[in-house]
Amino acid sequence: MQYLLEVRQVGKRYNEEQILTDISFGLEAGRSLAITGQSGGGKTTLLSISGLLQQPTSGRVILDGLDTEGLSSGRLAALRAAYFGFVFQQARLVHSLTALENVLVPAWLTRQGKPAEERARNLLIRFGLEQRLRHRPQELSLGQLRRVALARALLLSPKVILADEPTNDLDPASAAEVADCLLAACESGTGLIVVTHDPGLAERTDCNMQLQAGRLVEQRRLIHA
Repeated sequence: MQYLLEVRQVGKRYNEEQILTDISFGLEAGRSLAITGQSGGGKTTLLSISGLLQQPTSGRVILDGLDTEGLSSGRLAALRAAYFGFVFQQARLVHSLTALENVLVPAWLTRQGKPAEERARNLLIRFGLEQRLRHRPQELSLGQLRRVALARALLLSPKVILADEPTNDLDPASAAEVADCLLAACESGTGLIVVTHDPGLAERTDCNMQLQAGRLVEQRRLIHA
């Protein structure tokens, strides 16, 4: 089976501290994976390595059959831009730009024009933000900020979305809205990996992988009605 993303026996060490040890998993198209576990267990580090933001000390990250080991920094940057959409714990929006303009930032960087603007509008409307297109980040709620960040991540149709604690600090209704938007992305074949402490979100994914002290202690597929 060829995965969208495959992590093979990945380890990560900082100085003398072992952060991750022998982690392996694969993500199929249209599937979702939750990485859970206590704080400090290596979840965000694993997410960063999966998205080529960090390099593992050992092991490999493979994208659609392409082994990324040994690739130049320029090639890795190009792969990140083409392959991944990132949703960080902080929305990281530009405060001087409107919601629509923030979503369009990846298109501006890659010199894409009118079709991208139409897609940006449609994503914001799909996420219930049709009345907030011209609002700036300081005029939006935390849940709305997260949905704008997700729309930005989806703009260029990435193969994999990587989300770090996307429902953290949200009230239950806003958390459910953000979770709905994330999981809806899988319907078009996008893969999703989410680091979360939110049991409600984790239970809605296809697979739950639990880390403890940098080791995989449980991996289970969930069956949804």
